Amino acid sequence: MNDLTKLLRIKYPIIQGGMGNISHAELTSAVSNAGGLGTIGVGTMDPDTVERILTSIHSQTSKPFAVNLPIAVQPYIEDMIGLVKKYGIPAVTLSAGNPSPYIQQFKEDNIVVMCVVANDKQAKKVEDNGADVIIAEGYEAAGINSSEELTTFTLTPTVSSRVNVPVIAAGGVGNGQGIAAAMSLGAQGVQLGTRLIATKEAQVHADYKEGIRNAGADGTIIVGRPYQRIRRVLKTPYSEHLLQSEKENQPADVYLEKTDEKHHLVGAIEGKLSEGHVNAGQIASLIEDIPSVEDLLKSMMTEARESFETNFSMFN
Repeated sequence: MNDLTKLLRIKYPIIQGGMGNISHAELTSAVSNAGGLGTIGVGTMDPDTVERILTSIHSQTSKPFAVNLPIAVQPYIEDMIGLVKKYGIPAVTLSAGNPSPYIQQFKEDNIVVMCVVANDKQAKKVEDNGADVIIAEGYEAAGINSSEELTTFTLTPTVSSRVNVPVIAAGGVGNGQGIAAAMSLGAQGVQLGTRLIATKEAQVHADYKEGIRNAGADGTIIVGRPYQRIRRVLKTPYSEHLLQSEKENQPADVYLEKTDEKHHLVGAIEGKLSEGHVNAGQIASLIEDIPSVEDLLKSMMTEARESFETNFSMFN
């Protein structure tokens, strides 16, 4: 147990990333039931859809879970805040925008507020505004990332040294060694995204899972740099098309249309990897199996303990 697990009332210091519109009740419930903190990402979903998902999660787990609110892209943000309070959700993660105006709305209901940051200045600002937990996300992570492109290995200790609240490392973590490394750098927990996609409970297309499992060291690419809209995706025919379009100087609005949630769902849920993109972090190159969530979390914690015992015994 540490400050993070006590605050979130979870067994393992592992939380699920938001995952946008491909987020779903089955995976969220599985993560919470396995001892982590499941998270449902509301993406651009409407309130009725989110309410159905929250009801489904409550029917599948009695354990704590969180809701991820991507501020800049969620068109019904006030409705989402209302749903979090209505269903007594114990924690929220705020990402993709300035969380400061929203923090106190959750704090007044004793909801744990976790904020995703890309640098230490953002971390200090949200802590000063009441954030309970900081999620330091490096650009190894899947999906939309900061244009600063700071790595988890440098971002985590920088943020940890600037704030007094628990820090979670996100990006490039998918095994027990990653947990051990993150905690050595000052984090109290880790956030998983890509690693959880490659599990039995993830309700995504089998070709998406296999694409992650078969990815090599160069299996992911960055798109969107010319438009300051960086996104890390799996290398597929569609992502190669996006890169080629960048070289041809396509307008920003065309790029945004080609990487919207519709195209995300076409790739991730329908498995049409020539017609839609699929997010994936660099940890994909280390993923070789598709276990159950319960087996994954147990094995990661065992690996983390073994890594500490093996690699830090020389300092005893």
